[in-house]
Amino acid sequence: MTLQRPVATLHRLRTATLLVGVALALGACNHTRAQDVTGSIPDDYRLRHPIAIQEADQSIAIFVGNGRGGLNASQRAEIVALGRTWMREGTGAIIIDVPSHTPNARAAGDSLREIKSLLSASGIPARGVVVRSYQPTDSQVFAAIRVSYPRITASAGPCGLWPEDLGPSVKGKSYLENTNYWNFGCANQRNLAAMVANPSDLVQPRPEGPAYNARRTVVLDKYRKGEGTATTYPDADKGKISSVGQ
Repeated sequence: MTLQRPVATLHRLRTATLLVGVALALGACNHTRAQDVTGSIPDDYRLRHPIAIQEADQSIAIFVGNGRGGLNASQRAEIVALGRTWMREGTGAIIIDVPSHTPNARAAGDSLREIKSLLSASGIPARGVVVRSYQPTDSQVFAAIRVSYPRITASAGPCGLWPEDLGPSVKGKSYLENTNYWNFGCANQRNLAAMVANPSDLVQPRPEGPAYNARRTVVLDKYRKGEGTATTYPDADKGKISSVGQ
């Protein structure tokens, strides 16, 4: 009878030690956190639809009829405008694709000489223009002279993708987690990429331009004389038709 009490006590100690060890093991293994599915989580559409900066071709088509060589007035203006933009944003040579073995091949050759002359007059060197010949594979396509050059462009998309339901559904992640749907913001990114004049502005700011020395001299001269440096416009109120608010 004297041995049962120590044995029972030892058994309780072992059981308590085992329970404490299991609790500590479970606590040490619990590294996961509950997922927050509220609308406070940042859901940036710019990360879903990023604007890509890449190189793409800028091209125009010059349609030349079978019985006419040379360019008309609007086509000359298009070539001159392309030459000016190439000087500013071109990253490679101007490629001129001229149709061959087509009914308008001879007229296209006459137009090619005028195109090269206009590009040369715009300041483009001869080595900056490459002429290639091609033959259309589809008889339904009118053989036109294609003038193109590579430049840096910004693009986003494609838009109109709907991988999830917008309404209440067990598979509708945007509905269940109260987040933006997939296509949200895509049109805004695509329009911004199409409208930006210089794609590098989306990546880094431009350097500061030179100061307008003429205006700086006038302002400093007024400052030395103790006069007001603000610009005065004598006809500023000339177009007003009401004095309300004055």
